[in-house]
Amino acid sequence: MPESAANRGFAYRAFISYSHRDRAWGDWLHKALETYRVPSRLVGKRTAAGPIPRRLVPVFRDREELASATDLGRKVNEALAQSENLIVICSPASSASRWVNEEVLAYKRMGRAERIFCLIVGGEPGAGDLPGREAEECFCPALRHRLDTTGQPTGERAEPIAADARPGKDGKTNAKLKLIAGLLDVGFDALKQRELQRSTRRMTAIAALALTVMAVTSGLAIAALIARHEAVTAQQAAERRQKQAENLVDFMLGDLSDKLNQVNRLDILQAVDDKAMAYFTSLPSADVTDAALAQRIKALEQIGSVRMQQGQTPAALDSYGAASVLARELSRRAPGDAARAADYADSLKWVGQAYWYQGDLEHALRNFQAAAGLLQTAHAAMPGDNDLTFKLALARNNIGHVLETRGDFAHAHAEYAVTLKLYQALAARAPANPKWQSYIGDAWDNLGKLALEQGGLGEALADYRTDQRIKAALVARDPANHDAQENLLVSNAILGRTLALCGRIDAALAYTRQAVDSARRLTGFDAANAYWREYVGLYSQQLGGLLRQQGRLDDAAAADAEAARALSEIVARDPSNNQWQRELAQSRLEFARLKLRQGDSAAAEALARAAADRLAALRGKHASDLRLALLAAQADTLLGDLAASHGDDGAVRGFRLRARDAITPALHAGDDPGALAAAVAILLKLDETDAAKPLIAKLAAMGYRTPDFEALLATEHIDYAVDAAAARRIVDAMQ
Repeated sequence: MPESAANRGFAYRAFISYSHRDRAWGDWLHKALETYRVPSRLVGKRTAAGPIPRRLVPVFRDREELASATDLGRKVNEALAQSENLIVICSPASSASRWVNEEVLAYKRMGRAERIFCLIVGGEPGAGDLPGREAEECFCPALRHRLDTTGQPTGERAEPIAADARPGKDGKTNAKLKLIAGLLDVGFDALKQRELQRSTRRMTAIAALALTVMAVTSGLAIAALIARHEAVTAQQAAERRQKQAENLVDFMLGDLSDKLNQVNRLDILQAVDDKAMAYFTSLPSADVTDAALAQRIKALEQIGSVRMQQGQTPAALDSYGAASVLARELSRRAPGDAARAADYADSLKWVGQAYWYQGDLEHALRNFQAAAGLLQTAHAAMPGDNDLTFKLALARNNIGHVLETRGDFAHAHAEYAVTLKLYQALAARAPANPKWQSYIGDAWDNLGKLALEQGGLGEALADYRTDQRIKAALVARDPANHDAQENLLVSNAILGRTLALCGRIDAALAYTRQAVDSARRLTGFDAANAYWREYVGLYSQQLGGLLRQQGRLDDAAAADAEAARALSEIVARDPSNNQWQRELAQSRLEFARLKLRQGDSAAAEALARAAADRLAALRGKHASDLRLALLAAQADTLLGDLAASHGDDGAVRGFRLRARDAITPALHAGDDPGALAAAVAILLKLDETDAAKPLIAKLAAMGYRTPDFEALLATEHIDYAVDAAAARRIVDAMQ
């Protein structure tokens, strides 16, 4: 029998030391170690670390805070002394944590430095020795230095044994196996091969189970349908078979789907969803119980959500649409039931969101407005119902987004103002609930975007700053909450982008870097999340533009390349997602500007033409989308500049006239500074300086001062003085 940790004089197989900011990683590692089953062929084998156990239990994780500067606390000291190994989760947060440092020092002073293992989850080893990058260091001082005979740190460097879970390094799975190999004192390759064999067997078993369940479900479904059309005496048998079928479908969509996700068998997961969809759509809706109908609605919406996460928007729309039809039937059966009306409205919301992601504004608006109408009636009947209030706020918010995209700013503002009041009402009822605070921040973000599109740069900055402060407070309150981290990174990016419009490039870079770093950390935790990957691409593109304007071309090229990779990857997953297509075109335009700045006109032209072609296809389907109009104008302006560099005068004017035509609808809709600046560039390049001057005056009064714009005006010898009132508004907005 292999020895247990207790038999070898230790109470714990390992002690995990980490900063509370890395709690999510601590939770993951603790579960990964305690649930790991050592391959049976290795169990009992003797190594330098002792006989190999069957399980790595128990693992100590929860620790008390230090009682004083030098006292770790009795419980923690005892746990360290009774732990066979020490694992340190390494990141900039743990590097700066005095508790982590004290735990490493204490363990080293016990003479067990060789049994310390590191898991790198962020930051950079050795960054503490690089000027300006000290904050990126991931190893705490006690890990970086050896101790003298008295147990005090020396200047002699130590080389920690580390597994690297960062994206592009070992990754989570291999990093886990490297740690386990170190704990067991076995070769990583041997453990990896056995894990691959185990994974293959597991996938084969789960695949077989999935196919068996689908076959059984299909058989039961067919039997149920046949039985339901036979004599009345078979009614109960038919209902029993149908219930069995739907219970199996619940299993397919629940436990089985989770297991398939764990082994990355998305092909079988998709087959499971498709089989369930086919089953539900084959059933009648008129002669079944309300409970059965509600069960189908829930299952169909779950399928839709899985498909959206997988980037299959058209398939998700099919699922949401089928659920909506059944929800309407359920509501029809009880006309006065506010809860059922709200559920039907909720199903319409999901349909609208799928249309929204496809860029179909008309159908998205129609579904959002229908949902809002139902919810408004239900809310009037039950004004104190928090769930109804929340759903109504979401519906009005969605309507605002569509109206804003179409340039109807006045009506969009009315929707956003109502949304803010509804969220504030929810927060007043439950002040301690962070969810409502987060949604209040979102409402301020919406109002800020509207202010920006109408020329209120200072007002937009103030609204965005309000949102960012709310989101930062929520992350400080719960640092391990991934939703809160996601919300903050978006707010940081938006605030950074707006500061750049005001000429505050250093501050813009700081906020944008925070956003990109947060997005990378999230994708490192879950690489399959397409939305987190989207943030990496979108905000790396923003970072690249800022770096280019600062003249840091090599850094800009790295950011632009990362943006292109991330956005190309998610577009390949779902080519029907027009938002991702638009963002990819936007990233190509920024990359083209950089290539032109670097003197590589061939690469710049290829990127600009690819972007222009994609935008033309999108505008053919969604002519009212002002975001596409602005990007199309920017693409044609860039192509005109490239034609000018080749001396092709005829093509130059054609591109610039087309750019002017594209930007005109955006100018009629409002005073978005991005659109005004693009129009100024086009008019100046067409030698229409007099037409450009009123727009330049508007931008000056807003406080708009990007390096690109100032360089353009300097080239044309146009004075661009600082507007003192605008400058004061911007300073006040950041207070």
